[in-house]
Amino acid sequence: MEKNPFELPLELLFGMAGRINKKRGFLFVSKVLGKHIPVIPAVSLVSGALLGARLLENYYGQQVDTTTLVEGLMNQEMSQVVHQQLIQKPFELPEHVLFIGFAETATALGHSMFSCFQNNAHYIHTTREVIQDFQPSITFEEEHSHAVAQRMYLSDDSWLATDAPIVLVDDEITTGKTALNIIREIQMKYPRSHYIVASLLDWRSDEDCKRFEELQSELDITITNVSFVKGQIKVEGAPVEKAEIEKNSCAEQSRGTSSIIKIEAAKWPQMNYSSIDSRGCSNNRPYLMQTGRFGIQSSDQYELNTYCRQMGIELRARRTGKALCMGTGEFMYIPMLIAAHMGDDVWYQSTTRSPIYPSKMDKYAVKNAFSFQSPEDPLVLNFCYNIPDDCYSDVFVFFERGTTEERLLSFYTVLNNLSIPNKYAVFFG
Repeated sequence: MEKNPFELPLELLFGMAGRINKKRGFLFVSKVLGKHIPVIPAVSLVSGALLGARLLENYYGQQVDTTTLVEGLMNQEMSQVVHQQLIQKPFELPEHVLFIGFAETATALGHSMFSCFQNNAHYIHTTREVIQDFQPSITFEEEHSHAVAQRMYLSDDSWLATDAPIVLVDDEITTGKTALNIIREIQMKYPRSHYIVASLLDWRSDEDCKRFEELQSELDITITNVSFVKGQIKVEGAPVEKAEIEKNSCAEQSRGTSSIIKIEAAKWPQMNYSSIDSRGCSNNRPYLMQTGRFGIQSSDQYELNTYCRQMGIELRARRTGKALCMGTGEFMYIPMLIAAHMGDDVWYQSTTRSPIYPSKMDKYAVKNAFSFQSPEDPLVLNFCYNIPDDCYSDVFVFFERGTTEERLLSFYTVLNNLSIPNKYAVFFG
């Protein structure tokens, strides 16, 4: 361990699991991100804010009182109160900054880091979707990922056409190659002098750090790294064979039979873009304007917070007990913020493209797994993890866009097989 400025216990931040990936056979499974492991939703929001405080300390040299934010992570029952305090008194940025969250895992982390600032902040997240008749501002590759190609569709390219610092936000950095790839692409089209790479965990080796230094010299830029934990890891062994994992990936399904209740969310400003899946089929249903997919700025935050609070209050009235809220794929932040307003004993996680090997071993991070065809693209396999039997009374699944019943059937089958009495599908468009 090289750096741990907030003295956060590692077991608080992550567990370990094996992933189905020929290039990287292990995964740091975050316990605060709200992706593979259910978390109190405000915990994820507070972790993004603490990363924002780290930016002010590391990059701008400001003294920030992080005591309350750290307490919100260490004593997670306090996280909701801490998050509400942050909404009332967000941080200030001394200059314009563009935050970019990496899809799909860090879309909510990037958004929550951006949202802790009351001024001068812009945010966009990358995507693996292909938008019809919309030329991406940036394309790059995430080489170790299960889905390599990433794109960035910024509705206003003037946000890039400045020398404002760019903050690249990811949950965990192992080698940093993804960050280096996007920096190269941005610098070719929209050159600037400063980049910040922000992550919960930074495991770059000395050799990896040297690559960052070399790119700084080559492009005449400065790259600052900001994280909760900086250390190094030693990897032994090879990735688990794919066939062995797929055979067991859905062995833990339960046997519920409840029907799924469809909820149409209150209308919210939308973007009329169409996506194209891997078979060339179009989905013409609109996207939400304020997810960050096409860009969002500080002045948008008040209305978004108000909308999510109202939605949370409405959905809270449907609860009968302990509730699980699930985002879907890249659509993570808005469901997370809504869940934070749905009362106590509400947990949040998201579906994912990442295939992970489940095991009942002690301290292993992924205990069970459920696979299904993605509602956005039937040729893409999606997963959800760590949903135990007879744990929740209600589950709310949030979809940014609607689709056909046929495309929802695979996911609905998984939901109906969960031993959760009350199941809701919430659609925003």
